[in-house]
Amino acid sequence: MTGNDLFQMLLYVVVLLLVAYPLGAFMARVLSGEPTWMGRILGPIERVTYRVAGIDPAGEMTWARYATAAMLFNVVGLVVVYVVQRLQDVLPLNPQHLAAVSSDSSFSTAVSFATNTDWQGYGGETTLSYFTQLMALTVQNFVSAATGIAVLAALIRGFARTSAQTIGNFWVDLTRSTLYVLLPLAFALALVLVSQGVVQTFSAYPSVDLAQGVVGNDANHALVTQQSIAVGPAASQIAIKQLGTNGGGFFNVNAAHPFENPTPLSNFVEAISILLISAALCCTFGRLIGDMRQGWAILAAMTITLVALMAGCIVAEQSGNPAFDALGVEASASDSQSGGNMEGKETRFGIANSAIWATATTAASNGSVNSMHDSFTPLGGLVPMWLMQLGEVIFGGVGSGLYGMLVFAIIAVFVAGLMIGRTPEYLGKKIEAFEMKMASMIVLMPPAIVLIGTAIGVSVATGTSSVANPSTHGFSEILYAFSSAGNNNGSAFAGLSANTPFYNTALAIAMFLARYWLLVPTLALAGSLAAKRRVPPGSGTLPTHTPMFVTLLILTVVLVGALTFVPALALGPVAEHLQMFGQ
Repeated sequence: MTGNDLFQMLLYVVVLLLVAYPLGAFMARVLSGEPTWMGRILGPIERVTYRVAGIDPAGEMTWARYATAAMLFNVVGLVVVYVVQRLQDVLPLNPQHLAAVSSDSSFSTAVSFATNTDWQGYGGETTLSYFTQLMALTVQNFVSAATGIAVLAALIRGFARTSAQTIGNFWVDLTRSTLYVLLPLAFALALVLVSQGVVQTFSAYPSVDLAQGVVGNDANHALVTQQSIAVGPAASQIAIKQLGTNGGGFFNVNAAHPFENPTPLSNFVEAISILLISAALCCTFGRLIGDMRQGWAILAAMTITLVALMAGCIVAEQSGNPAFDALGVEASASDSQSGGNMEGKETRFGIANSAIWATATTAASNGSVNSMHDSFTPLGGLVPMWLMQLGEVIFGGVGSGLYGMLVFAIIAVFVAGLMIGRTPEYLGKKIEAFEMKMASMIVLMPPAIVLIGTAIGVSVATGTSSVANPSTHGFSEILYAFSSAGNNNGSAFAGLSANTPFYNTALAIAMFLARYWLLVPTLALAGSLAAKRRVPPGSGTLPTHTPMFVTLLILTVVLVGALTFVPALALGPVAEHLQMFGQ
């Protein structure tokens, strides 16, 4: 790792942590219903929203009603996104006259954006109209992120309340998260991005004259003298895709496109925004339960794991490809590549910022990319893959990452309780059989989705026919795809041609189960905890704000991921790494 690499990584982490606390404190006020400085402007809009929708903001919900409301709302959103894509050829704001999207691709995209995954098997600028991008995808970017925050708020109330039968109101949590947090942040970020050159227009794609004509690929090989430049209302969607850990690209190459991410400043701001809300929610958690030490402990566990894996990814990419050394390509005096592995990376960002982004986007449930993960070295590509396989809890998606990490915290105190023969407790609540059943479902479902899906993908001809690379890397591409879908990330090893009926259907099923199989038991867990009485700490209570607990939590997350996926990783990136040195 060079000095510049170290500086870029530390700058990223320090800035992220500095902005996390004030935002987290603000969100705590929003989720608790306290007045904020935005209330004078947005309060009337909030009250009108409740009145028009027929919502009683004072009405509380049991966990079952809360889960039903969340599921119904998300299913309606899924249907709307599907219908808009199928009818986009007759809807407005389609200056390129793009055709309706196929049924299997529409289904995959609808599930993807409703579940906050934003997996895309298509090129946005050649497939979706402006209307579809705005009214279908961008809307889901807001409400799917707000759903994650709402479920987290319900779980936090489960810890904070005593002998309660309700965990809040889904519609209030959804509205306040969108209105007071996501919309203002997205508006501010969009302005910053526009100032850096990110496009925001409803004009049709302009055509420009080429400096030199090129031979076309039609039957007559006619000389092409003009090129159509894809534009559109990109900045508004990019802002919320990053802040809401959505990740879907307006353009096919995502944040590697100069109209999505044109400058080093836009790259840094977008990379910070990927983890911003997830980091801040740790502080929100501490404020809402009345013990900031608990929030700092969770944030410390996430940050330590992120920094370690980020450093590993940078080192792997800086090491380059030994096959080039053997050929004498870019050999320096020390017989190693002086520039590292620059394949698939933008020269304006370099290795450090590409690896930082790859690590952040897969630590979060984001999935946007500013480089080609498929072109990373085997060990460099292993890092983002394994971050997803850990359950997307190292910061994770907005809301969903933290409630996933809190489940791991419950498992950690359960393991500690077994060691001393005492009923485990977390935040004053006894962890008993029901809580462990719900936690087990939440932790075990994503690995099952990933491994079963990968097994099917490598076993059927329709799965292997989409693989562009043979042998171990092809296996890694399929494993990465199901890891991404099964953990609601959305990034890809793009050597896999996934826009086929098989992958559109299989990955959509994986995305749906990964989101909602976890959402419902999380709310059931919240309801169970809220109904419990608080137990005063005793001599055998494990302190959950100490460095020892932070270490235990990290080991719990890593061991679950390691024990589950080590065999699959050994067949993919590890085997490819050994083959690379054996050439």
